[in-house]
Parts: sequence; C-alpha cells; structure tokens
Amino acid sequence: MNNQYSFSEFIKTVYSLAMTRLTIPQARLIRRPVYVRGAKSLAGCKRLTTGRFCRFDLEGRKKTLWIGDDCEFGDMAHIVAHERVEIGDHALLASKVFISDTSHGNYKSGDQSYAEEPPKKRRLVTEPVKIGRNVWIGENVVVLA
Repeated sequence: MNNQYSFSEFIKTVYSLAMTRLTIPQARLIRRPVYVRGAKSLAGCKRLTTGRFCRFDLEGRKKTLWIGDDCEFGDMAHIVAHERVEIGDHALLASKVFISDTSHGNYKSGDQSYAEEPPKKRRLVTEPVKIGRNVWIGENVVVLA
C-alpha cells in the first residue's frame, strides 16, 4: 500500500512528532490533538503510536496506566484508568476503542447499586484491567473490568 500524505497532513505530522519529542520522548508518534488528564499517571509508552483525538482520563497521583512497548492506537481511543489499566507489548487498538477500569456502581454480590438510581449518582467502583501482549482489539470495542 502506497500512502502519500497531502502537504497539510505532512505539516500536521511534523508538528505532532515535534510535540511528541517534547512531551513523551520515549513514544514514537502521538498525533494531535490528544487529551491527557492526569499525565503523571502514565507509564511505559516506549515507541507508542497513536491516532488523532485519543483521550486518556487518569487518576493523576499514582501510575494507573501502563502501556507496553511498540503499541499502536487508532483514532479516538479512550482509556479511563483510576486504579490500574495495563496494556501489554505490541498491542494494536483500532479506532474508537474504549477501555475502562471504572464503573458507575457495583453489580456484584454484596453492596450492589440500584437500577433506579441515576448512574451519575452511583458510587464509582474500580477494578484492574489487563490486556496481554500481541493483542489486537477491533474497531468500536469496549473493554471493562
């Protein structure tokens, strides 16, 4: 496949590469725009490549998202990591993948949430998520604890 960038795409890629070197130097290419809340919680990322509009909502005070070596994320990947999300080496995520270790409410035995209660008012519950090495996650997939 012979992909050729237009001049404007080339300029956007050069800008993204420069910003990657300044902000996450161990990554390969973080395409802009990207949204990272709680950047101090991000770990790993050696040779990480992302598409545009990726979003990472992290806890902020401790390492909660660990991304292995040589991972590639498509456009609009969204990861929520308040406790621990671990993605193994060489993982490939297609566009619009959502991964979260956080749920609005508890649905296991014990202290369960009530369906009549609006999700926004339910207690946030976290549980670690681990994705192995050499895993491919297809488009529009949701991975929950």
